[in-house]
Amino acid sequence: MPVNPADGPILGTLYGSDAMRAVFAETAYFQRMLDVEAALAKAQAKLGIIPAEAAAAIVAAAAKGDLSTEALAASARNVGYPVIGLVSELSRGAGEAGGWTHWGATTQDIMDSATVLQVREGLGLIEAEMRGLLRALAGQARTHKATVMAGRTHLQQALPTTFGLKCATWALPFIGHLERLPELRRRVEIVEFGGAAGTLASLGDQGIAVMEGLAAELGLRAPIAPWHVCREGLAETVAYLGLICGGLAKFATDIILLAQTEVGEVAEPYVAGRGASSTMPQKRNPIASEYILAAARGTQAMVPMIMGAMAQDHERATGPWQSEALALPQAFVLTHGALIHARTIAEGMVVDPARMRRNLDLTHGLIVAEAVMMGLAPHLGRGEAHHVVKHACDVALTEGVALTDALERDPQVASRLDRAAIERLTDPASYLGSADAFVERVLAAAERV
Repeated sequence: MPVNPADGPILGTLYGSDAMRAVFAETAYFQRMLDVEAALAKAQAKLGIIPAEAAAAIVAAAAKGDLSTEALAASARNVGYPVIGLVSELSRGAGEAGGWTHWGATTQDIMDSATVLQVREGLGLIEAEMRGLLRALAGQARTHKATVMAGRTHLQQALPTTFGLKCATWALPFIGHLERLPELRRRVEIVEFGGAAGTLASLGDQGIAVMEGLAAELGLRAPIAPWHVCREGLAETVAYLGLICGGLAKFATDIILLAQTEVGEVAEPYVAGRGASSTMPQKRNPIASEYILAAARGTQAMVPMIMGAMAQDHERATGPWQSEALALPQAFVLTHGALIHARTIAEGMVVDPARMRRNLDLTHGLIVAEAVMMGLAPHLGRGEAHHVVKHACDVALTEGVALTDALERDPQVASRLDRAAIERLTDPASYLGSADAFVERVLAAAERV
């Protein structure tokens, strides 16, 4: 029975994905260890270290994967590691060739290399979902380049912006994540093979050749030296997932705020019953965004755990290594689940431009006070322009009139600008600066990754 809700058959639908759970499932992990043992036998047979027929038998037994769960559990419980039991089961399956299994390797070689194979597959799923999310956000940015809305700072209306630029801003971190992914892969997709204490002494002068052959068989890079106690690759991977979740959390937070009844500018995709309340029939809660935030917090909580696991003693660690298994799979599962939620929102979000315009007009033009000040500055000087516009804003607030009317009543303004000129200055769509150009720059960058 799963204890973590992210792994359960019911609640797991909210926190993760079956695809990622399949990558990091215990059965998949043991099969990856068998894959490593098979690759090791093949590499050693090519070097003449073990008989070719023995390697063939080991490879066949590993592919069959005929492992006794009970035997593995009993061995792991007794030994503290699963590999002795796995080698015993593999050797049994290989028959007379079983004596050549696990030649020159140590437990951590097999487990670390299997973990790297899982990470490689997991990053493939993460990349695919990120690309889908980026495409969706870029599409929304393109569609809404000219959709004017209130930009907000400190949760208050600040200056006009466009919903297209907001979508482009949501997309921006994922361009960076996709750009840094190949570098991460280069550093983490590395075989582990160092033998008992990182010297490969049991293989004499063929240790490095076996290490390189094993890497080639698995499609991984060979390290400069064994990394039994150098854990920065896996730590960087979880930190990378934490960064992805940071971008997702920002997106989800904005969606939640935009979906508030008093704002009502954007909503999650409509699905009958989605986000419903058990007591309030009118409710349509931003439930996907809420689970993105939960998954982000869960993933980011794993970062200090795996960073702490880097303090490994001497040539093989006494405890930090074991904690990695608690952090790595969950970080992948939660991040992938959050990405799926985010992509669903991005592809089907309900956007209300009319509500955006009404909200933009709530202050009767005050949101473009800076634009008016900059427009008057060439006539009055910046300081005096600021004073005049501030006075007009006070009049507009006190009397409940539009900023345009308050400005037209000011002699210093009326003597220099007619009504049409004042209306142009107070039109939010006329004060968007480089918003359109920024959207285009983000779209171009998204096309390149």
